[in-house]
Amino acid sequence: MTSRTWNSFWGSTFVKAPLRNGVGRYVQQLQRITFKFCKSSGSSQGTREYIEKELIEFARENPGVVVYLKPRRHRSSCLKAEYLNGGEEYISTHKQTYEEIKKWVEYLRTRSGYPVELLRKYQHTDHPSIQGAWTPWIHRDPIINIAEYPNEELSAAIKTEKTGTDQILELVERQKISGRANTSS
Repeated sequence: MTSRTWNSFWGSTFVKAPLRNGVGRYVQQLQRITFKFCKSSGSSQGTREYIEKELIEFARENPGVVVYLKPRRHRSSCLKAEYLNGGEEYISTHKQTYEEIKKWVEYLRTRSGYPVELLRKYQHTDHPSIQGAWTPWIHRDPIINIAEYPNEELSAAIKTEKTGTDQILELVERQKISGRANTSS
């Protein structure tokens, strides 16, 4: 299998997110979810149980998501999710329990709608730097990797140099003390 065939079949991309989502406010990407189920089949029992117990609460917590119920006779149950970017996802819930369906609904709710693809890199930029990616652990003492927590020494406040304000206040205090010594003699 050539790399061209592999990439077109599995998909390969850079990290991406919905444009500016979360800059002003977060916009949930799930637009609508459809529960397709049979009213009498035993294989749809978990879906019917989820609808009875959780669906009203799900709709209250996610007012931006339109929920459809589509009963179908003698058909397997499934979930259909539609996203703002036009993406759709189908999940078969045939013979799944109430808890499993609850997890699938949460999975669909938190997705972006982009297809699951192999990431070429964990970060991407149009203007790469020779310095590499910054992490909060760069220039840290490696002893913190093997330390046992809670650790008094590592939990103590970091001592820094005196600020300019602290130095001026210290000079003023010295002048006051030396001024008192000169006036008392």
